[in-house]
Amino acid sequence: MPYAGLLDKVRMQALASNSGGKRLRALLALDAYDAAADSLGHGQSASAPSAATPPATHNREAMLDLACALEIYQTSALIHDDIIDDSDLRRGAPSAHKALEFGGDERLGGGLALMLGNLLATASVRIADAALAQLHSPGTGAQVFLDMQRAVSIGQVLDLSAETIPLDDPQRLAQASLEVFRWKTASYTAIAPLELGFLAAGLDPAGAHESALQIGEPLGISFQLADDLIDVDANGHSSGKPLGGDIREGKHTVLLADALQRADAQQRERLLAIYGASTRSGSDVAEVIRLFASTGAVAQSRRRISALLRKSSAAIEKNTLLSRAAKTLVRSACARMMPAYDA
Repeated sequence: MPYAGLLDKVRMQALASNSGGKRLRALLALDAYDAAADSLGHGQSASAPSAATPPATHNREAMLDLACALEIYQTSALIHDDIIDDSDLRRGAPSAHKALEFGGDERLGGGLALMLGNLLATASVRIADAALAQLHSPGTGAQVFLDMQRAVSIGQVLDLSAETIPLDDPQRLAQASLEVFRWKTASYTAIAPLELGFLAAGLDPAGAHESALQIGEPLGISFQLADDLIDVDANGHSSGKPLGGDIREGKHTVLLADALQRADAQQRERLLAIYGASTRSGSDVAEVIRLFASTGAVAQSRRRISALLRKSSAAIEKNTLLSRAAKTLVRSACARMMPAYDA
């Protein structure tokens, strides 16, 4: 059998794909849990458990498992994302579908990686369910975890849809791309980790949801904007993918939309010509990076990031459910998410 032992190879790739990374979502969820626990210890009342469910205790071990479930789901999403984008690298190593191309069989690699992503997504739900059973609001928490996965899938569909928007309508492209960020990135990068941490510690579900949304949506969108900037100006940060990867793929991004709106006739002509070609060379990538800077698109993204981070910080400050110490902790956790692009 030429492909004997493939299941073991897929299992080993699961370990490889889960290695590395900054664990930002897990850390944010843990800090949200600690912040809510601190707040509830300052005289606020935890949501009352149902008569059928015994009260949950402060259980940070279970919260650690829930944070791990978030990371496992993150890995599944990245595997699927790399298949869709046909990305060869992830965190400086071959992406799952490339690593599983035994004998150079691209179809096999893509199929195995697709199923690996599905297996990890399923595993994340089982781990989350077991952890939530030992924490507050397990039913609501399980719904939040599943809604997060649904939002990411919708965001991925919207992301692919954005690629069909003609480049002669850059304003529509920018709006569509920002909507993708809300669904695909903010949902599982910031909103769900915050909400799950708040819920698990015992905050009222309605308050946990509203707090997570107000703090997490602008944070998650700014996170994606900063990630797009890293693609054209690493500035000491690294995604483990080649610089200019989105440009080489011809991806329709907010940066591109902003550049097209701000470009003069000659700059716009060059951008349309480069993105209209079937492939983009290294010199094309370098030229686009220069155009993103010279048109002011990079500066515009930095201004957007700053405004969104101010909005997130204001939501923390105005929050009436969090203690002063908890607000400091959440603010620090949010700052950890961002590279130094809030100019």
